[in-house]
Amino acid sequence: MSLSTHLKSPIGKKLITGITGLALVLFVLMHMIGNLSMFSGDDAYNEYAHFLASLGPLLYAVEIGLLVFFLAHVVTGIRIWIGKRKARPQGYAVYKTAGNPSMQSASSRSMAITGVILLVFTIFHLISFKFGPGGPGNGDASYLTTVGGVEMRDLAKLVREKFAGSFYTFGYTAIMLLLIVHLRHGVWSALQSLGAMRPSLSPAIYTLGALIGIGIGIGFIVMPLAIYFGMI
Repeated sequence: MSLSTHLKSPIGKKLITGITGLALVLFVLMHMIGNLSMFSGDDAYNEYAHFLASLGPLLYAVEIGLLVFFLAHVVTGIRIWIGKRKARPQGYAVYKTAGNPSMQSASSRSMAITGVILLVFTIFHLISFKFGPGGPGNGDASYLTTVGGVEMRDLAKLVREKFAGSFYTFGYTAIMLLLIVHLRHGVWSALQSLGAMRPSLSPAIYTLGALIGIGIGIGFIVMPLAIYFGMI
Protein backbone atom coordinates (compact mmCIF):
# COMPACT_ATOMS: atom_id res chain seq x y z
CA MET A 1 0.00 0.00 0.00
CA SER A 2 1.41 3.40 -0.99
CA LEU A 3 1.78 6.21 1.53
CA SER A 4 -0.92 8.23 -0.21
CA THR A 5 -3.36 5.32 -0.10
CA HIS A 6 -2.54 4.64 3.54
CA LEU A 7 -3.17 8.24 4.53
CA LYS A 8 -6.56 8.15 2.80
CA SER A 9 -7.60 5.03 4.70
CA PRO A 10 -9.59 5.28 7.97
CA ILE A 11 -6.45 4.48 9.99
CA GLY A 12 -4.40 7.00 8.01
CA LYS A 13 -6.98 9.72 8.59
CA LYS A 14 -6.93 9.05 12.32
CA LEU A 15 -3.12 9.23 12.31
CA ILE A 16 -3.30 12.62 10.57
CA THR A 17 -5.80 14.03 13.04
CA GLY A 18 -3.83 12.54 15.96
CA ILE A 19 -0.44 13.95 14.96
CA THR A 20 -1.75 17.36 13.89
CA GLY A 21 -4.05 17.52 16.91
CA LEU A 22 -1.26 16.99 19.43
CA ALA A 23 0.93 19.54 17.62
CA LEU A 24 -1.88 22.09 17.79
CA VAL A 25 -2.47 21.37 21.48
CA LEU A 26 1.20 22.16 22.10
CA PHE A 27 0.84 25.38 20.09
CA VAL A 28 -2.24 26.62 21.96
CA LEU A 29 -0.54 25.79 25.26
CA MET A 30 2.49 27.91 24.34
CA HIS A 31 0.23 30.67 23.03
CA MET A 32 -1.74 30.65 26.28
CA ILE A 33 1.46 30.95 28.33
CA GLY A 34 2.53 33.90 26.19
CA ASN A 35 -0.81 35.60 26.71
CA LEU A 36 -0.42 35.33 30.48
CA SER A 37 2.66 37.57 30.27
CA MET A 38 0.12 40.42 30.12
CA PHE A 39 -0.25 39.98 33.89
CA SER A 40 3.40 41.05 34.19
CA GLY A 41 2.62 44.37 32.51
CA ASP A 42 2.30 45.82 29.02
CA ASP A 43 6.06 46.04 28.54
CA ALA A 44 6.52 42.33 29.28
CA TYR A 45 3.76 41.44 26.84
CA ASN A 46 5.18 43.70 24.13
CA GLU A 47 8.68 42.29 24.65
CA TYR A 48 7.28 38.76 24.25
CA ALA A 49 5.50 39.72 21.02
CA HIS A 50 8.61 41.55 19.78
CA PHE A 51 10.78 38.51 20.47
CA LEU A 52 8.50 36.36 18.31
CA ALA A 53 8.48 38.94 15.51
CA SER A 54 12.29 39.17 15.66
CA LEU A 55 12.57 35.49 14.74
CA GLY A 56 11.87 36.56 11.15
CA PRO A 57 12.07 33.65 8.64
CA LEU A 58 11.94 31.08 11.44
CA LEU A 59 8.63 32.51 12.64
CA TYR A 60 7.25 32.46 9.10
CA ALA A 61 8.28 28.82 8.72
CA VAL A 62 6.57 27.91 11.99
CA GLU A 63 3.42 29.82 10.99
CA ILE A 64 3.29 28.06 7.61
CA GLY A 65 3.72 24.71 9.36
CA LEU A 66 0.94 25.54 11.81
CA LEU A 67 -1.33 26.56 8.94
CA VAL A 68 -0.69 23.25 7.14
CA PHE A 69 -1.32 21.31 10.35
CA PHE A 70 -4.47 23.29 11.12
CA LEU A 71 -5.96 22.81 7.65
CA ALA A 72 -4.98 19.13 7.55
CA HIS A 73 -6.55 18.60 10.97
CA VAL A 74 -9.82 20.35 10.10
CA VAL A 75 -10.21 18.92 6.59
CA THR A 76 -9.40 15.36 7.69
CA GLY A 77 -11.67 15.68 10.71
CA ILE A 78 -14.55 16.78 8.50
CA ARG A 79 -13.91 13.89 6.10
CA ILE A 80 -14.01 11.42 9.02
CA TRP A 81 -17.26 13.00 10.24
CA ILE A 82 -18.84 12.82 6.78
CA GLY A 83 -17.74 9.20 6.44
CA LYS A 84 -19.42 8.31 9.74
CA ARG A 85 -22.60 10.12 8.68
CA LYS A 86 -22.73 8.13 5.45
CA ALA A 87 -22.03 4.87 7.25
CA ARG A 88 -24.78 5.39 9.85
CA PRO A 89 -27.25 7.97 8.53
CA GLN A 90 -30.01 6.65 10.79
CA GLY A 91 -27.92 6.52 13.93
CA TYR A 92 -27.80 10.21 14.74
CA ALA A 93 -31.36 10.90 15.82
CA VAL A 94 -30.91 9.88 19.45
CA TYR A 95 -27.60 9.58 21.31
CA LYS A 96 -26.62 8.46 24.75
CA THR A 97 -23.20 8.99 26.25
CA ALA A 98 -21.14 5.81 25.98
CA GLY A 99 -18.15 4.60 27.92
CA ASN A 100 -15.26 2.45 26.77
CA PRO A 101 -14.00 2.01 24.18
CA SER A 102 -15.60 4.78 22.15
CA MET A 103 -15.92 7.40 24.91
CA GLN A 104 -18.82 8.74 22.89
CA SER A 105 -20.12 12.02 24.32
CA ALA A 106 -21.41 15.44 23.34
CA SER A 107 -17.83 16.63 22.85
CA SER A 108 -16.95 13.67 20.60
CA ARG A 109 -20.06 14.13 18.44
CA SER A 110 -19.45 17.85 18.02
CA MET A 111 -15.76 17.64 17.08
CA ALA A 112 -16.32 18.62 13.44
CA ILE A 113 -18.62 21.51 14.35
CA THR A 114 -16.39 22.92 17.08
CA GLY A 115 -13.36 22.44 14.82
CA VAL A 116 -14.89 24.53 12.03
CA ILE A 117 -15.96 27.24 14.48
CA LEU A 118 -12.42 27.36 15.91
CA LEU A 119 -10.99 27.65 12.39
CA VAL A 120 -13.26 30.59 11.54
CA PHE A 121 -12.40 32.22 14.88
CA THR A 122 -8.67 31.78 14.25
CA ILE A 123 -8.93 33.61 10.92
CA PHE A 124 -10.89 36.45 12.56
CA HIS A 125 -8.43 36.52 15.46
CA LEU A 126 -5.43 36.80 13.14
CA ILE A 127 -7.05 39.63 11.20
CA SER A 128 -7.79 41.46 14.45
CA PHE A 129 -4.39 41.08 16.09
CA LYS A 130 -1.55 39.85 13.89
CA PHE A 131 -2.66 41.98 10.94
CA GLY A 132 -4.33 44.68 13.00
CA PRO A 133 -2.98 48.19 13.70
CA GLY A 134 0.81 48.16 13.90
CA GLY A 135 1.02 44.70 12.34
CA PRO A 136 2.48 43.59 8.98
CA GLY A 137 1.34 45.94 6.22
CA ASN A 138 -0.47 48.14 8.74
CA GLY A 139 2.26 50.28 10.27
CA ASP A 140 0.17 52.61 12.39
CA ALA A 141 2.68 54.77 14.30
CA SER A 142 0.24 55.18 17.19
CA TYR A 143 0.72 51.47 17.92
CA LEU A 144 4.46 51.75 18.48
CA THR A 145 6.19 51.92 21.84
CA THR A 146 9.71 51.83 23.23
CA VAL A 147 10.79 49.28 25.83
CA GLY A 148 14.36 49.32 27.11
CA GLY A 149 15.39 51.64 24.31
CA VAL A 150 14.01 49.33 21.62
CA GLU A 151 11.12 50.46 19.43
CA MET A 152 8.48 47.80 18.97
CA ARG A 153 4.82 47.26 18.26
CA ASP A 154 2.48 48.18 21.11
CA LEU A 155 0.41 45.03 20.83
CA ALA A 156 -0.69 45.38 24.46
CA LYS A 157 -2.50 48.60 23.52
CA LEU A 158 -4.47 46.78 20.81
CA VAL A 159 -5.26 43.90 23.17
CA ARG A 160 -6.59 46.32 25.77
CA GLU A 161 -8.72 48.10 23.17
CA LYS A 162 -10.25 44.87 21.92
CA PHE A 163 -11.02 43.43 25.33
CA ALA A 164 -12.44 46.69 26.64
CA GLY A 165 -15.58 45.88 24.64
CA SER A 166 -18.24 43.36 25.60
CA PHE A 167 -18.61 41.82 22.12
CA TYR A 168 -15.01 40.71 21.72
CA THR A 169 -14.49 39.80 25.39
CA PHE A 170 -17.51 37.56 25.81
CA GLY A 171 -17.38 36.28 22.24
CA TYR A 172 -13.78 35.25 22.87
CA THR A 173 -14.79 33.64 26.15
CA ALA A 174 -17.52 31.63 24.41
CA ILE A 175 -15.07 30.39 21.79
CA MET A 176 -12.61 29.33 24.49
CA LEU A 177 -15.38 27.31 26.14
CA LEU A 178 -15.82 25.53 22.80
CA LEU A 179 -12.07 24.93 22.77
CA ILE A 180 -12.43 23.19 26.14
CA VAL A 181 -15.16 20.97 24.69
CA HIS A 182 -13.00 20.20 21.64
CA LEU A 183 -9.89 19.36 23.67
CA ARG A 184 -11.84 17.23 26.13
CA HIS A 185 -12.27 14.51 23.54
CA GLY A 186 -9.46 15.56 21.20
CA VAL A 187 -6.50 14.73 23.47
CA TRP A 188 -7.85 11.26 24.23
CA SER A 189 -8.73 10.62 20.57
CA ALA A 190 -5.29 11.71 19.36
CA LEU A 191 -3.45 9.40 21.75
CA GLN A 192 -5.77 6.53 20.90
CA SER A 193 -5.25 7.10 17.16
CA LEU A 194 -1.48 6.97 17.64
CA GLY A 195 -1.73 3.80 19.72
CA ALA A 196 -0.03 5.50 22.63
CA MET A 197 -2.13 4.03 25.43
CA ARG A 198 -3.42 0.73 26.74
CA PRO A 199 -7.21 0.23 26.95
CA SER A 200 -6.96 0.19 30.74
CA LEU A 201 -5.58 3.72 30.67
CA SER A 202 -8.38 5.07 28.47
CA PRO A 203 -10.57 6.52 31.27
CA ALA A 204 -7.57 8.18 32.93
CA ILE A 205 -6.38 9.70 29.63
CA TYR A 206 -9.89 10.93 28.91
CA THR A 207 -9.95 12.66 32.29
CA LEU A 208 -6.48 14.08 31.63
CA GLY A 209 -7.70 15.43 28.27
CA ALA A 210 -10.58 17.14 30.02
CA LEU A 211 -8.23 18.70 32.59
CA ILE A 212 -5.85 19.89 29.86
CA GLY A 213 -8.76 21.41 27.95
CA ILE A 214 -10.09 23.16 31.05
CA GLY A 215 -6.65 24.42 32.00
CA ILE A 216 -5.91 25.83 28.56
CA GLY A 217 -9.38 27.32 28.23
CA ILE A 218 -9.20 29.05 31.60
CA GLY A 219 -5.68 30.24 30.80
CA PHE A 220 -7.00 31.97 27.69
CA ILE A 221 -10.10 33.38 29.37
CA VAL A 222 -8.59 35.01 32.47
CA MET A 223 -6.62 37.69 30.61
CA PRO A 224 -9.48 39.23 28.57
CA LEU A 225 -11.83 39.10 31.55
CA ALA A 226 -9.20 40.73 33.78
CA ILE A 227 -8.82 43.54 31.23
CA TYR A 228 -12.57 43.96 30.78
CA PHE A 229 -13.19 44.22 34.52
CA GLY A 230 -10.22 46.53 35.08
CA MET A 231 -8.15 44.07 37.10
CA ILE A 232 -4.96 44.56 35.06
